[in-house]
Amino acid sequence: MTSQKLIEIENRYGAHNYHPLDVVLTRGKGIWVYDMEGNKYLDFLSAYSSVNQGHCHPRIVRAISNQAKKLCITSRAFRNDQLPLLCKEVCELTGMEMMLPMNSGAEAVETAVKLSRKWGYAVKGIKKERAEIIACAGNFHGRTTTVIGFSTEPLYRKDFGPFTPGFKIIPFGDAKALKKAIGKNTAAFLVEPIQAEGGVLIPNAGYLKECRDICRENNVLLVTDEIQTGLGRTGKLLACHYENVQPDILILGKALSGGFYPVSAIVSTQNIMGLFKPGEHGSTFAGNPLACAIAREALKVLVQEKLPENAVKMGAFLMEKLKTVKSKHIKEIRGKGLLVGVELYPEAGGARRFCEALAKERLLCKETHDNVIRFAPPLVITRKDIEWAFVRIKSILEGMD
Repeated sequence: MTSQKLIEIENRYGAHNYHPLDVVLTRGKGIWVYDMEGNKYLDFLSAYSSVNQGHCHPRIVRAISNQAKKLCITSRAFRNDQLPLLCKEVCELTGMEMMLPMNSGAEAVETAVKLSRKWGYAVKGIKKERAEIIACAGNFHGRTTTVIGFSTEPLYRKDFGPFTPGFKIIPFGDAKALKKAIGKNTAAFLVEPIQAEGGVLIPNAGYLKECRDICRENNVLLVTDEIQTGLGRTGKLLACHYENVQPDILILGKALSGGFYPVSAIVSTQNIMGLFKPGEHGSTFAGNPLACAIAREALKVLVQEKLPENAVKMGAFLMEKLKTVKSKHIKEIRGKGLLVGVELYPEAGGARRFCEALAKERLLCKETHDNVIRFAPPLVITRKDIEWAFVRIKSILEGMD
């Protein structure tokens, strides 16, 4: 069957809630993926940073294969031999005390919201049903009804209300706005260290630390969403480590499974996580032994293969190369590690057409917020690979009208 035929079938039978590039991928290895016709592409998106370890990493393939032959799911009605080890390893890696596994990133955010509210009532003493959580304009924390309720993107919200109350929005990167917004009912501040989906927006140095201090001073939980920025993407295990910030609740996902399986988690202290009692929260698939075995090996690969360190070196090299591009379309280039955004002027006609042109050159990336091209290759990428990609990026950005 051809790519075109499969596109026709998907358009006919699949919901149109995405606008993918017309490339039908059938296999991948490392940074490379292949379409139905055997054409080879460099994946410069990593499934929105899910594939930090590279496609089909052999160690994770072995882990999933070995576990799949033994036991895949028990539900949390029973214990399994993989979950305790994953909890221990994640806590030791992040410097936290307790972990709660979930599946998707959005589920993990919802879990953090529930836990923050429970802490607000049980510990801070907020009156029932009045807890507030502060979030940032331009945020992306998922697609559930509650989460889009505190999004500022009209497209995500239109025709999906009514929304869950209890959220307050402030500008991203403005610590003074956080201080001003905190009131007696504020339970938590939910923030991405870098807004990836928002256009790779990087706050000024010291922002997260200042927010940490403000939260402590006002008895408010700091909740960091590191679903996209965490696990090596920005050059450290967690982006908040750049400012030596330890959140009260940490949200992980995407690369936690190396792209093999939906695995997410929230990690916190015993005092906070211990507020959950049996029956108050859960998920049939969360913490299943297959997911845990995958996540355990995915984390080992990140650490043992020094992928955060490679992200620092390769990210700096990519930024260095990008800054030599002379294009009338480029407004700004932003990046941290291997999370890079190239913002174009509105007059450029949108980032989508550049992504389509790059796909024809066998480089896959994606636009975000209309005018930003996001580059986020797997963290196993080399200088030679980046040079290959850069030739095509430079040609498209400088050559297109």
